[in-house]
Amino acid sequence: MRYVVIGAGAIGGTIGGRLAQHGHEVVLVARGAHADRLRAQGLQLLTPAGPVEVHAPVASSPAEVELTADDVLVLAVKVQDAAGLLADWAAAPVDGPGGPTAGRVLPVVCAQNGVEGERLALRWFRRVVGACVYLPASHLEPGVVVSEGAPVSGGLVLGRYPAGRDEVVGRIAADLAGAGFATAVSDDVMAAKRGKLLDNTGNAVDAVCRPGAGCEELREAARAEGAAVLAAAGTPALDRALALPRLAELGFRTAEVAGSGRPGSSSWQSLHRGGSVETDWLNGEVVRLGREQGLATPVNEALQALADRSVREGLGPRAFGAEDVLALADRLTAPTTGLGG
Repeated sequence: MRYVVIGAGAIGGTIGGRLAQHGHEVVLVARGAHADRLRAQGLQLLTPAGPVEVHAPVASSPAEVELTADDVLVLAVKVQDAAGLLADWAAAPVDGPGGPTAGRVLPVVCAQNGVEGERLALRWFRRVVGACVYLPASHLEPGVVVSEGAPVSGGLVLGRYPAGRDEVVGRIAADLAGAGFATAVSDDVMAAKRGKLLDNTGNAVDAVCRPGAGCEELREAARAEGAAVLAAAGTPALDRALALPRLAELGFRTAEVAGSGRPGSSSWQSLHRGGSVETDWLNGEVVRLGREQGLATPVNEALQALADRSVREGLGPRAFGAEDVLALADRLTAPTTGLGG
């Protein structure tokens, strides 16, 4: 199988880079300066064991890739950027002009945080594979991805969406295992992704808050709100230890990479680059579920609002203190009156 990695950033660059390093056919899909650097010099994958140079075909759109029936699409962009890309790739012909579309015949692997990517993908693709990704990595410089996982690059739990497994999922998991990842196949991959969602509620704290007193308490409060709404919705969340015990067996950890320190979470990296941030699909997912279940989620709502403000006003990462989040959370819990109130 050939892997077409749509979004060769931190996650996609690590997955695509390791697969290519271990002899698999890979196409790296990127845009702008990152794509230019990949074409000119290849991908520099910096790891705890040393740098790896990866040279693989690079594309910036479906029009630049001749898809075949043996391709697997790996969607590794943030969820907020996914809808348009899914529609474009789903419409691409397979095996030449006039052939079936990718949405009809090719599997798409949603290697993203949150739980919305798979639901989006199912609008355009018949074969959707969920992937719960445990993979510490950074992408702040064109052509360079820092992969900090050791002794493996990371772990992935894979399964068909909405549920089940098939031969293709097993083959993808085996290819990834052979390329330096811990993998597992699950009949309920979304339970693992909901567990990861709870972990990711803390990304916004790292992104919008200055380090200091109160930050750890905010993380705990955001996670507790998430756990409460998932329980109320009757949707179980599986933590990493149960979803992928192989990582603990291996002593998986985030390790130092020579010449690079881990700057922050994926949300911190997004604010640092001046782009959009996935908080609406992480903390915002908790807020959405809370509203459906009639449960207040003021900490997640405050974090979502301040992340949005950071993007809209160009404030960059860590523009607020924990006290700002708590003050806004208090205001959000105050009674309000609507029209006619």
